[in-house]
Amino acid sequence: MSTCSRCVMPEVSPHIFLDPAGICNLCRNHDEEAQKKENERKLLETDLLNILRKNKGKGKYDCLAMCSGGKDSTASLYYMVTRYKLRTLAFTFDHGFETNEALDNINRAVEKLGIDFLYFKTNYMKKFFSKMQEYQSKAVICHPCSMWYMDLTYDMAARFEIPLIVAGWTKGQSTTSTPNIMSKCACSAKELEFKNMAGHTQEFIQKLKKDPETPQFKDFPESMEEVLARAKKKGQATVISPHWFLPYEEEVYVAEIQKELGWEQPKLSYPAKSTNCELNFLSVHNALKHYGYTHYHVEFSKMIRKGLMTREEALKRLDFSQYKEEYMQELRDRVDQKRKAG
Repeated sequence: MSTCSRCVMPEVSPHIFLDPAGICNLCRNHDEEAQKKENERKLLETDLLNILRKNKGKGKYDCLAMCSGGKDSTASLYYMVTRYKLRTLAFTFDHGFETNEALDNINRAVEKLGIDFLYFKTNYMKKFFSKMQEYQSKAVICHPCSMWYMDLTYDMAARFEIPLIVAGWTKGQSTTSTPNIMSKCACSAKELEFKNMAGHTQEFIQKLKKDPETPQFKDFPESMEEVLARAKKKGQATVISPHWFLPYEEEVYVAEIQKELGWEQPKLSYPAKSTNCELNFLSVHNALKHYGYTHYHVEFSKMIRKGLMTREEALKRLDFSQYKEEYMQELRDRVDQKRKAG
């Protein structure tokens, strides 16, 4: 595949294409939008402080901090407790494929910070993942999973009457400069990069709902927009990430959480320097196979366009060549084993 000479998106017909200069339409669209918004003010920490001030002191907890054990979410948790002094409830969701390294990072963090911790482990998604394999679906594992966990997180915030949900999303995972609109962590058909993925995700979920073996998924959301609509009915919490507002480079906050919270980088990670569940590797493999790129390519390309990452660094971190087919088959087997055990 030909790849954009500016970002890391490949040319994939009909939504992503290169011009004679080798630059993709997404980069060109970004330039046009940037010109229109040339005078638009960037988000500052004062904007974050205003949001926190409006929501602080409304209940037992000021915020529900989603924590995966990765560097970004751990730093977000750390800032909420130490920098902004919010009464924070840490929240971790485990669908059965979280790594021990990630869970160890979370446990060390909440112990050192001395905060309440809600750990939710479920077998609910195991059948979902195995059906994706059975159907040989082109849906990307991470996308319906993110719809599931955001629906769950909104539900938890509503149960505890918490007005703020804090995530660890980077500037590359934000689709808007408006801070109270959550990142599209799931694929959105409104974005060219995700049109094909979103279509296959919806197709898979609709088929799953009709499957007599899986009645538990009859109410599963078909899009992130549906998740947001449901959340609004419950009294939608505001979703923010401090990384949207703070100027700190990744190296700065990683060094800080390593020193203060004992955070450790997992030995196996993709993209490099990240922390994700075990199924992430299979999700990436399938996305590269079916589409030629992943949601990480989309995220990193946005960061390149914003001047937050170099193309060379992105290509290095996105290299998937070390993960062989044997490992992918091992993961497929484990999905079926966990489903049978569940």
